[in-house]
Amino acid sequence: FKGFIYNNITILSPQKQQFILMKLFSFVKGLTLILIVYLSLPLLFSIFPATEAYTTTLLHWILSPAKLAVMGFVRFLPSFVTIIVIIVIFKYTIKVIRFFFDEIKKENIKIEGFYSDWAMPTFNIIRFLLLAFMVVVIFPYLPGSDSSIFKGVSVFVGILFSLGSSNAIANMVAGLVITYMRPFKIGDFIKIGDVSGEVIEKTALVTRIRTPKFEDITIPNSTVLSSTSTNYSSNTKVINNGLLIHTTVTIGYDVPWKDIHKALIEAALKTDMVEKTPSPFVLQTSLDDFYVSYQINVYTKEPTKQPLIYSSLHQNIQDSFNAAGIEIMSPHYNALRDGNTTTIPPNYLKDDYEAPSFTIKNKE
Repeated sequence: FKGFIYNNITILSPQKQQFILMKLFSFVKGLTLILIVYLSLPLLFSIFPATEAYTTTLLHWILSPAKLAVMGFVRFLPSFVTIIVIIVIFKYTIKVIRFFFDEIKKENIKIEGFYSDWAMPTFNIIRFLLLAFMVVVIFPYLPGSDSSIFKGVSVFVGILFSLGSSNAIANMVAGLVITYMRPFKIGDFIKIGDVSGEVIEKTALVTRIRTPKFEDITIPNSTVLSSTSTNYSSNTKVINNGLLIHTTVTIGYDVPWKDIHKALIEAALKTDMVEKTPSPFVLQTSLDDFYVSYQINVYTKEPTKQPLIYSSLHQNIQDSFNAAGIEIMSPHYNALRDGNTTTIPPNYLKDDYEAPSFTIKNKE
């Protein structure tokens, strides 16, 4: 037994195939024995005059249903052939449409305003509609389709489907809308609500995101559609400058702003995975009561590495400020600094550095 494989999908394993065939053989064997015994009874009954009347009855019980089944199948043959023809027509129609959309996906066929990543979702919608239409066309040719029981079961299944799949349908519709909105694609680094990470899967019902901590988070498409999403990867292609990331430090007014700009830019240029062109730049975002806010901005084309880039940037800012003799301290603390040793690491201080003494003023 080799099993049964179709399109690289294992339908039946060799063990399962052997098990099914053995069960089928046992069923056929039992059915054959029952038929032999049943058909032998009329022959035995016909030997004796007292039981001869049962011969016709026993034969009638088995031959009448068999005759009805055979005649029913013969009457169904024209409808069966019609169903086969309809299925073949729809099958090859779908194949032709698939070929057309495959060419669009490969960008061999270009339609203005129609993106290549829309090709397969659009094909799936058209295929679903064609299959649904095929079922509607085939339905009248099915045996028993006119019976009230068949219609009642169809209505019952439809009601169950409608009541039990409202959330699923909402997510499917949302997934369809997201596909044509194109807010993100597989591999993009995005933020949805409070969740940030790389998109690893998009399905009709959910979107899966892998966070920098390697946590896989599943978000229903209805939630994705109703939330604000931020795509950090959309401008990181070769033709664009990249993603602009930034961090802020606050320094007192006693430090010249030019020295702070220089130290921040030097720290940015030493950071890995940032772009040297365009050059980093500094913005002074606010002038507060006790300090100035300085925002260093750098470009990167590695949005998925943001935690590492921020960590490296912060380390380099500390080193650059220490080398320049600038303390990253709150001015509120500086007001109490009199007589305390500076917080700059000793290896950055001059050899003759001494902590300042306390200053006491006497008013006469």
